[in-house]
Amino acid sequence: MAAATWPGNGSGALCPVDAAFAQRFLPAVYLTVIPLGLVGNGLGLWHFCTGHRQGARQPLSLLVGNLGLADLLYVSTLPFLVSYYLRGRVWLFGQGWCQTTRSLFHLNLYASIGFLTCISIHRYLGIVHPLKARGRCQGAASSLWLSVAVWAWVIAQVAPDLAFSKTDDTGTRCHDTTGHNKLDVYLPYTLAVTVTGFIIPFLIILGCYCHVVFVLCRNDTMDLELRRRSIRLVVLVMVLFSICFLPYHIFRNLNLLSRVWQLQGFCTQASKNIYVSYQVTRGLASLNSALNPLLYVITGKDCMSRIRSIRQRARQQLGTTFSRNPSCQADQRKGGTILSKEEASNVL
Repeated sequence: MAAATWPGNGSGALCPVDAAFAQRFLPAVYLTVIPLGLVGNGLGLWHFCTGHRQGARQPLSLLVGNLGLADLLYVSTLPFLVSYYLRGRVWLFGQGWCQTTRSLFHLNLYASIGFLTCISIHRYLGIVHPLKARGRCQGAASSLWLSVAVWAWVIAQVAPDLAFSKTDDTGTRCHDTTGHNKLDVYLPYTLAVTVTGFIIPFLIILGCYCHVVFVLCRNDTMDLELRRRSIRLVVLVMVLFSICFLPYHIFRNLNLLSRVWQLQGFCTQASKNIYVSYQVTRGLASLNSALNPLLYVITGKDCMSRIRSIRQRARQQLGTTFSRNPSCQADQRKGGTILSKEEASNVL
C-alpha cells in the first residue's frame, strides 16, 4: 500500500493515506464510462436531432438532449484524467486545461441534477395535473427557456470554483478541490453548493415521485405504456441519486472536514477511510454519464421503435446479402435436408 500526505489536495498535512488507490480505481472507472458515455449520449443526441417532430422534438426530449450534451462535454475530458492517474498524478496539459477539466466535472454533475429535476417535474405535472400542464408545459418554447435557466443556474454555482487554484506550484498536479491554504473558504462554498445544487433538487424530486407513485397506484385507467415509462423513470432517477449523487456529496464534504482536522493535528483511521471512500464516490459520480442515456429510451415514445427499425433493416440487408451468395444458398439447401420435421417446425 502506497502512502502519501493527502495527495491531490495540496500539501502540508501529515496523515498518510493510500494514494495509489485512486490511481488504480479511477482510471478503470473512467475507461468504462468513456465508451458507454460516448456511444449512449452520441446515439441519444443523434435521435434527438434526426427524430420526428412529434417524437424527438417534444418538450421532454429537449431536456434530455441538454442532459446528453452535458454528459458529452464531461466524457471528452476523461482521457486526460486517465493519462493523469496512470502517470502517477503527473499533469502534462497545462493549468488552464486542468481548471477546465475539473470544472466540467462539476458542471456535468449539477447540470445532470438540474435537468433530472426538470424532467421529474415535467412527468409529475403530466401525470398528477395533466389538464393544467397541457397548455403551459407542452410547448417546446417552455422547455427551451427552462433549459437556458438551468444552464445559467448551474454555471452560477460552478463559476466560484474557478477562483480556487487546481494545480500546485510546479504545475504537475491537477487537484480535484484546492490546496490547504484555501480550505477555510472552499469548505463553506461546497456546503452551500451541496444545499442548492443537490439537497433542494433531491427533496423536490422525492416529493414529486412520492405523489406520482401514489397516483399510479390509485389510477387503474391510465395508459399502460405511460404507467410503465413513468415507473421506469422513477426507478432510474432514484438509482442515479442513490449511487452517483448522494454518496459523492456526503464524502466530499467529509473529506474536506477531515483535511481541516488534519491541519489541526488530528490523524485517525477514520480520516484515512474517508479519503478512500471519497475516491470511490468520485468514480461513482462519473457513472451518471453512462447511465443517463437510458433516459432517451424511457422518455422517448419512438426511440425504441427507431432502434427496432434500424435492427430490422440491418437484418434485411444481411438476409439480402446472404441470399445473393450462391455458396451460402447451397449450404443452406444442404443443411436443410438433414433437418427433421420437428426441428424444421422449431425453426419456423
